[in-house]
Amino acid sequence: METTAIIASFAALSQQTRLEAFRLLVRHEPEGLPAGEIARQLSVPHNTMSAHLSVLARAGWVVSRRQSRSIIYRADLSHMKETIQFLVRDCCAGRPEVCEPLMDALGQCHPESKET
Repeated sequence: METTAIIASFAALSQQTRLEAFRLLVRHEPEGLPAGEIARQLSVPHNTMSAHLSVLARAGWVVSRRQSRSIIYRADLSHMKETIQFLVRDCCAGRPEVCEPLMDALGQCHPESKET
């Protein structure tokens, strides 16, 4: 990922509604949500939400597919992974033990690694 692409990517998330929409879609992976449902859950007018989703799609954060008359949006987790990898690529000047707390925290996102 190039620096200009990562800057554009972060710019897309630097607005509250777009950030909330992306986080909502991450919580609804892998099914995704219809655009109208995203708007309803975030209490945003449909046309405004559509504009926000377009910004997120252009930046690579979401993907969409048509299902009957609805457009279903999903978080693009591969884009999120690439972004995180960009941020930590040169992590800790080659001392991976310094980054272990970060990697452990990211590992807690997986249901298999949560304690029951």
